[in-house]
Amino acid sequence: MLRDVMGKTFRLLGYTIQYGCIAHCAFEYLGGIVVCSGPSMEPTIQNSDIVFSENLSRHFYCIQKGDIVIAKSPNDPKSNICKRVIGLEGDKVCISSPSDFRKSHSYVPKGHVWLEGDNLRNSTDSRCYGPVPYGLIRGRICFKIWPPNDFGFLRASPNGHRFLDD
Repeated sequence: MLRDVMGKTFRLLGYTIQYGCIAHCAFEYLGGIVVCSGPSMEPTIQNSDIVFSENLSRHFYCIQKGDIVIAKSPNDPKSNICKRVIGLEGDKVCISSPSDFRKSHSYVPKGHVWLEGDNLRNSTDSRCYGPVPYGLIRGRICFKIWPPNDFGFLRASPNGHRFLDD
């Protein structure tokens, strides 16, 4: 009797660990659902929109200019940020705010990306904390899940002029 109970308990524990490992790998390497908060990505992503983030792109270094990514905040590692990639390593980026009369530029260092929110006037991004290490990127947002009337792939950046070709 005790042997049967112990056997079932260990079997249940084994299945729990196996499924836990599978779930961890799925969320770490494949992707997951993310609830976005804050106004920095408006109008593309509104506060409380739900999106799907895939994580394979970061592992295979497939992040491109224009992609919207989830990254660990350089200011607060306990929180995540949702921003658009404006520049990759070696790219020339505009580091001044839209209201500045004199525009200044810089180059993104090796192993970093330049992230900005679509709502330039209400976004804390690389213009404040500088280039973000590639290792802080958690995933790339593929499409919006909620609200249902906005379901689908995300639209292009309203700030396309911020992408420099030099």
